[in-house]
Amino acid sequence: MNMEAFILGCGGMMPLPYRHLTSVLLRRDGDLFLFDGGEGTQVSLRKLNLKWKKIDAIFVSHTHADHVTGLPGILMLSAQVDRTEPLYIYGPPKIKEYIESSRKVLDMYINYPIIIKEIEAPCVVHSGKDFYIRAFPLDHTKTCVGYTLEELDRPGEFNTEKARELKVPCGPLWGKLQKGETVLNDEGKEITPEMVMGAKRSGRKFSFVTDTLYKKSIADEVRGSDLLVCEGMFEEALIDQAKEKKHMTASQAATIARDANVKRMCLIHYSPRYTDRELPVLLEEARAIFPAAELSKDRMQIDIPYVD
Repeated sequence: MNMEAFILGCGGMMPLPYRHLTSVLLRRDGDLFLFDGGEGTQVSLRKLNLKWKKIDAIFVSHTHADHVTGLPGILMLSAQVDRTEPLYIYGPPKIKEYIESSRKVLDMYINYPIIIKEIEAPCVVHSGKDFYIRAFPLDHTKTCVGYTLEELDRPGEFNTEKARELKVPCGPLWGKLQKGETVLNDEGKEITPEMVMGAKRSGRKFSFVTDTLYKKSIADEVRGSDLLVCEGMFEEALIDQAKEKKHMTASQAATIARDANVKRMCLIHYSPRYTDRELPVLLEEARAIFPAAELSKDRMQIDIPYVD
C-alpha cells in the first residue's frame, strides 16, 4: 500500500510568486487527505495532476487566513463532477462558521454532502479499518491543533515452509491463516495463525505540525513518525519574534524531530522574509540538531515507505 505526501504550499503569512501558502496532501492508496488549504492550493493540485476532486477529508489546523483561504475554491470545483461521497472537514471552533458563511456569501453550488466537525483536541477525529487520524493541541494565538495519521500494526510475514511442514495445503487455507483464522490441516489437526505467522510489523506514521510555540509535549505526539512536516518559520536570531507571534524556529522544529526519534522531518511555513536563496539558513540550523532535516518546497513529493 503506497503512501506519499505532496507539499502543495510551504509559505506562511502571505503567498509569494514562487511560494504558495501552507497545504499538504497525503495520499494513501485510494484515500486523499488534505491538511490545511492556504491560498494557491488548487494551483499545486492541478500542476501535480492529482485527483483532488476525490479528497476524502480536510484537516484544518486553525482558522487564520493563510491556512484556509484556498478551501472555498476546492469546495466549489469539487461540485463540477458527479460526487456522492461526503467530504469531511475537521478543525477547531470557527471552522464551521467559516465554511458555512463562505457557502452562503459566495452562493456556492454544492451537489455532495459536506460534513463539518469541530473538534476539541486531543481526540481521534477520523479512522478507517487499519488507520486513524488524531488531533492534539498546539499553542498559537488562537485555537490550533496538530495531526497524526497512524496505521495499525500489520500482520507478520506468512511462513510458507512452516505451513507445508504442518501439512497445510497451499490454497484457501493459507489465506485464512493470514486473515487470522484457525484451520484444519490434512490430518485434521488445528493450525493457528501464530504457528505460521511472524511477529507483527509496525505501520507508518505521518505528522503535521504548524503554527505553535515550542512545546516538549509535541515530541510525544509525533514520536516515531516516518515523516514529520513541521513549522520552522524563523531562524534562531529571531526567537523573540517567534515567541511573540507564537511560532517556532527551525532549531526548535529540529529539537522536536530529534526528541521524537522521527525518521524524516521537512520544515514548512516559512516566513516571507526568507527568499528561496535565504532558506538554507533555516536548514543549516535545523541540521545542527537533526541531521536528517530537509526543506520542503512547493509541489515536492515525498514517499513514505514501510520500514520492516
